[in-house]
Amino acid sequence: MVAVKSYTHGAQVAPKKLRIIMNEVRGKRVDEAMSLLRFLTSPHARIVAKAVRSAAANAENNYSLDPRRLRVTQAFVGDGERFRRLIPRARGRADVSYKRRSNVTIVVEEVN
Repeated sequence: MVAVKSYTHGAQVAPKKLRIIMNEVRGKRVDEAMSLLRFLTSPHARIVAKAVRSAAANAENNYSLDPRRLRVTQAFVGDGERFRRLIPRARGRADVSYKRRSNVTIVVEEVN
């Protein structure tokens, strides 16, 4: 079996929010995952859907796999770059706020 991967680097979402969506997608067929992502209420499901669509397209075009028999075998999110931003506080002080980003990885394989 050939494992085909798709990456999304620097998605402007915190990894904790995307991990909730990834747990729903992992282990499902690609068409099931896409229909599930289409109707999720989270706006971040579009990022995951784009990565799943890209992995399916990579499998079909680069490895000549049948897109109807593809299954999402692995789906995980890693921490991306964190931007530090200062928030003004009283008496001339400042707090640090982190703008977190995510790296999304989707792996699909052909299942008989």
